Amino acid sequence: MADSPSTHEATGSEGQQRKSTPPAFWRFKIALSTILTIKVILELAVTFGYPNALVDELQGASDSALLMVMVMEGRGQIHPTDISPLLGALEDTGHHGIATDVRAWSLEYLDIIPGNEQKPKKSLELSSFGRFKIALSTALREQTIQNLGAIFDYPRALMDEIRNAKNSALLMTMHMEERGQIQPADISPLLTALKDLRLHGVASDVEGQFNEHLRITGKMAAFIEELKETCHTLYDKIQPIPYIKEKLYSVDKVFIEVGIEYCDSRGSWKTLSSYRGIFSVAKGTSRIQVIEGDPGYGKSTLALQLVYDWCNEVSDSPFCKPDILIFLNLRQLGGITSIIDAIEQFLLPRDSSVKRLDVEHLLNDRDIRILVIFDAYDEYPDQHIGDTFVTQILEEKMLRHVDVLLTTRSSCIPPACGSRTGRFRLTGFDEGAREQYVRKAVTGDDEEVQRILEQLNTNPILRDICQAPLFSVMYAHVAHEEEEFHNVRSVTGFFEYMIDCFHSHAQNKVSGGKRKQLQMFADNHHALDKLAFDSLTGANQQLLWDKKVVIKKFGAEFYGLYTDIGILVEEEVINRSRGAKRAQSIQYRTEVHFYHKLFCEWFAACHLAKRVTSFQALFRNFCKRVNPYDLQFVYRFACGINPAAAKRIINLVQKKPDGDKFAVLCALEQEENTEDVLSTVRDLVLRDVYIRENDTRLLQRTTVQLLELASQKEVPIKCIDLDRTFETVDKELKNIVLKSGVVLRPIVSLQSLNIRMETATVSGQDLIGIFGFVGQCSNLMRLSFDGCVLPLSIPTELIDDSLITRDVKVSCCPDNNVLLNLRSGKLESKTNLPGEVRIQNSDTAASLASKIMQLMVASADHATVTEYIVTFDDTTSSMILKLGISPPGASPPGASSVKKLEVTESGHISEDRFVQVLACVKALEDINEVVFHGCILPVSISTERIDHSLITRNVKVSCCADNKVEFNLRSGKLKNNTELPDDVCIRSSDTEAEQASTIMQLMVASADKIPVTCLTLGGCIEEFDVTTSNMVLTSGLSLPGVSSVMKLKVTESGNMSEDQCLQVLAFVKECRDMNKVSFDGCVLPVSIPTERIDHSLITRNVKVSCCPDNNVLFNLRSGKLESTPELPDNVWIRSSDTVAEQASTIMQLMVASADKNPITEVSLVRSFSSAGSDGLSLVLNSGLCLPWLSSLQKLWIGPEWGREVTVDEWTGILNYAKHSQLLKRLWIRYCLLPWLDNNPNLDNTEVVWDPVCNVGAYVLQSGRWQHEDGHVLTRGAYADLVTKFREWYRDFDWQTQRRAKRE
Repeated sequence: MADSPSTHEATGSEGQQRKSTPPAFWRFKIALSTILTIKVILELAVTFGYPNALVDELQGASDSALLMVMVMEGRGQIHPTDISPLLGALEDTGHHGIATDVRAWSLEYLDIIPGNEQKPKKSLELSSFGRFKIALSTALREQTIQNLGAIFDYPRALMDEIRNAKNSALLMTMHMEERGQIQPADISPLLTALKDLRLHGVASDVEGQFNEHLRITGKMAAFIEELKETCHTLYDKIQPIPYIKEKLYSVDKVFIEVGIEYCDSRGSWKTLSSYRGIFSVAKGTSRIQVIEGDPGYGKSTLALQLVYDWCNEVSDSPFCKPDILIFLNLRQLGGITSIIDAIEQFLLPRDSSVKRLDVEHLLNDRDIRILVIFDAYDEYPDQHIGDTFVTQILEEKMLRHVDVLLTTRSSCIPPACGSRTGRFRLTGFDEGAREQYVRKAVTGDDEEVQRILEQLNTNPILRDICQAPLFSVMYAHVAHEEEEFHNVRSVTGFFEYMIDCFHSHAQNKVSGGKRKQLQMFADNHHALDKLAFDSLTGANQQLLWDKKVVIKKFGAEFYGLYTDIGILVEEEVINRSRGAKRAQSIQYRTEVHFYHKLFCEWFAACHLAKRVTSFQALFRNFCKRVNPYDLQFVYRFACGINPAAAKRIINLVQKKPDGDKFAVLCALEQEENTEDVLSTVRDLVLRDVYIRENDTRLLQRTTVQLLELASQKEVPIKCIDLDRTFETVDKELKNIVLKSGVVLRPIVSLQSLNIRMETATVSGQDLIGIFGFVGQCSNLMRLSFDGCVLPLSIPTELIDDSLITRDVKVSCCPDNNVLLNLRSGKLESKTNLPGEVRIQNSDTAASLASKIMQLMVASADHATVTEYIVTFDDTTSSMILKLGISPPGASPPGASSVKKLEVTESGHISEDRFVQVLACVKALEDINEVVFHGCILPVSISTERIDHSLITRNVKVSCCADNKVEFNLRSGKLKNNTELPDDVCIRSSDTEAEQASTIMQLMVASADKIPVTCLTLGGCIEEFDVTTSNMVLTSGLSLPGVSSVMKLKVTESGNMSEDQCLQVLAFVKECRDMNKVSFDGCVLPVSIPTERIDHSLITRNVKVSCCPDNNVLFNLRSGKLESTPELPDNVWIRSSDTVAEQASTIMQLMVASADKNPITEVSLVRSFSSAGSDGLSLVLNSGLCLPWLSSLQKLWIGPEWGREVTVDEWTGILNYAKHSQLLKRLWIRYCLLPWLDNNPNLDNTEVVWDPVCNVGAYVLQSGRWQHEDGHVLTRGAYADLVTKFREWYRDFDWQTQRRAKRE
């Protein structure tokens, strides 16, 4: 009866199914909530990209796990048919064990087969309904919950569970959903029940919140639908080549993945396997990602593919995850003052049902996942205006919760994109991508594919040009139509041929006078040239024109030709004027733009090339207004169109920063004018010529061609710098092969070669190969390496003799601290190493390589600096700027844009000092995070001392780099972000920062009265400070008493003094809940005077265990050690015993000796290390000391086999035996004792020495050694014994080390 639907359920649902979600899914959610700790919840929230407000709500909730489960369900991260988003996030955050459990539960409860998940379609209701459920839970009071349970006829056990839950309202809400009393589309059963309880006010509020959910859901669905309709028109009308209008493609039919790289935290570019990895690589960095690339490299095509993925919910693409995607082409946004205006004008239809206010609400809803794509920032007309809505979004001044992806040319990165911005770079088509495109979009015929590709590969320059996808696509389609493709030798030649093909295609459709007219328009396009030139060189780039204006300028027939062949493209745009009603305010206009910006640059170059020599003023003004790197093809095309203009242009660009490589590209555009090219080459090679890693293959090949031309004409080349481009050497041909595959042949006129790598190691074979290349460069006198480590030595017979004859200098680093001596074949260091060598993350590759090679040389030369202290700087890539603490209110110089402040201090930070830091943060208005390293913050300070503006700015204060502890500015208290483990450890090996983090976690636990099972201090105790009652650690940090710790474990090595033990007990006194102390790996004194032991410890019944096996205890009442087991007849202490085992055995022996219990025999099995001459103790291999034992009867000492005992050590052993008054026999084996003319006699103790197994034993008689066969050991016989001993133990470690030292 209890489990059946109630009357209210039946009437309220009116035929709907009783349960909206499967019962199995309900059980899964409950199980999931039991395993989610606050640490896991927060890491998942960050991984899922939850807004800060929601993260704070999760953190502060009374039942964070239940709330997290509801949120994940609401956001689609768990679903009855798919939990893969949750599993992926758990794996990403390293919670593999939890992921395994969750996966098992999915099989048990949901019957989901891994790999066969049914991807649920996005529910637009989920996010909004999730917020409604949370709002509902805040409206339900305890009595209301009980009354609703009675009306819905919930079982008593279930009501008891709800009543006892941490958050009974949340649990009640989940049960109502599970039982169908609230659903995304209907909550009538709940409303009926509330009205029956006469809670009309609550019912009204709940109904209002539900209606808001329905309204938001409806508007959001309509908005998304209209966005998708507009986006469909964008990605579904792709023209691979302008004049092909008969067939338009959807982007997914022509899209081929280009090469893509990402910039890592060190600023190095690394390969990314697919564009689908953009979000995973960018995780944890800025929400703004920039995709950059050279002109024609497929940035806009990639952006449209992302739009396609979202619209079609491509399941394996991360770009299907946003709820809303806004795609805006920045070329169109000149003069647009808000993102809502842009959406209305370019993305919504004329009859849109979505109001402006609805759009604003949706954009500002932090629970909605939104991705904004800004395409073609380099074409944005307002990019030089300081405060546009685009700039505000990039600077995170508005819509800070929105993800942004921006495409732009590499030369035009927005200034607003700081170092935290994720950066990705397109690197173009390789051979595989070119073939894939031909097969996918041009032809499926294998023979035709091979013909197109072979024609491309026979022209290396053309092949390199086609690294740019735009050029590759145009080539593929034209080559498919043309039997023989024109033999181009420059980008200018290629582009000119392409445009000729476009015109020929149009002329082939007509004849007679019309054909002549079209040819005239093809030859005479001055007006178009000027329009393009003016649009690119104006104050703001203007790449869109009104159709009527363009026709008026060109004439209808000219305009018709250029739109027919696709060079000019029409675009219909909605105009809306403000103030009028929407239906009345809609107007349309037709705008015109070039098919691609490169075409605009071509016609602008035509204008420039014709006027650069005669209109010098025009050229000067052009150069002032236009950055060559922003519009590089205008310059390059102009050089190719008019060789007379090339000289002037090249002279200009060479004066620009990094202008040499640009000048190289311009020079090679002059296909026919060899003399002018040679003149340019002479100017270029007067300076270092760089071939860089991020240069295109075309640029690298062009540079090599210029170098070969200079060499042929015997023009001296100062230096070639291979900047991270060296791959290997072709040893037969003695050519250097670059990473791009470009070959650099020996250059006769080259004078110097520098090879720069990124912390690589050059193999001996590669080095010999490089020497072979240098040997063929007959004028080369200097070879240098930068950022790489060379072999310590190479065989001299492998070094080309011509290098030695020419006295070629080989420098291994830019600072010349290390050279390679070709005569000896060895590295040589020119400077002495300092006593401390620091290797830091901030070191350049060259500095790092130099230090490493200096260490190698010093080590090989047995330098006097015998110890290298190598310190690694823990500075992380996430740090923006590291500052010292400034006086209150003072802003550090140049720190106005600092986002993060890191304070590195040691020791405890006082409250006043902490407030000073906060005052500094207040002055730096952009700071949103403060991190303290290596120091301990106060557990709390008065909130009155915390400036409220820091709370308003949501400044985060982390107390350690691992973020385990943070300071909550709202409460003025430290708080733990992670749960403490059962055993909290502070080790001597921990960094100061790690120790500080652990101490603060303990302080928080103590303040919050959270029990801590055990605290382990591992070799880190320095002393107890009686003035502060803190334990001072070896790092200098102080550990205050932690009241909530129940057990203390002290792991120390060596023998603890009485004072040291009392210091530990004094610390225990300060930990009020502590009832157990254990010592591990150390030896305690056998007794301590009871008057020195604090009586409160006895009253609290604190147990003191002296070893892990509990064989020895320290009785605080008697002040003595006590041993629980009886000692065996022969006590063994082996070298293989752990330190703890040796310590336990030693203390049992000490107890027996103190109690005068006979100790029959002690055997030190290869565990003896040394003995002091006073004989008070024997030192074992662990470093522990075995004190003399008054009741010991037999002692067997076996040092390390082959050991030669010194005179002092032997004297100490004999004195130890004297102190042990009951010792009857001392037996020492498998070692060599020193020769003494007269050994001390031991009364009543037999001393036996057995050096080698087959020699027999010697007994000490009257100070002399007598063999067991009766003869006395003489000095000569001892010398023979030494020889035999060393031969016998020749291969044992001790003797091997002895010989090594002597050699």
